[in-house]
Amino acid sequence: MNVEAANTRAQRRPLRSVGAVLLGLVVIFVLSLGTDQLFHALGVYPPWGEPMSTGQYILALIYRIVYAVLGSYVTARFAPSRPMLHALILGIIGVVLSTAGAVAMWHLGDHWYPIALVLISLPCAWAGGALYLKTETGG
Repeated sequence: MNVEAANTRAQRRPLRSVGAVLLGLVVIFVLSLGTDQLFHALGVYPPWGEPMSTGQYILALIYRIVYAVLGSYVTARFAPSRPMLHALILGIIGVVLSTAGAVAMWHLGDHWYPIALVLISLPCAWAGGALYLKTETGG
């Protein structure tokens, strides 16, 4: 391989890393907000802006956990190298975004829910990365 080709590959790697993390983030956002919208439309949740019950928050937390693991798996899958690191970077972004959301929405609803969203970010990211590594190695 010539030097020019090696340089081109090295330049693409950071873009692929950013793309993998952004892809995982988009997966989480689209699935979470899509499910929220569906549940509001079906009457599972009250209209937007009205308070939800504890059971409804538990339901939202459950599918957000599943989607966070899936998004982290996607990030690990498309990472150009070190898939667990990429998944954990997504988890750190999740902590930051969830913390910002908790601060902004603190006056709404139960306080345990936004705290739980912050707390699940890194464990879900690790689980998604580990799931990818397990399927990749056949273990």
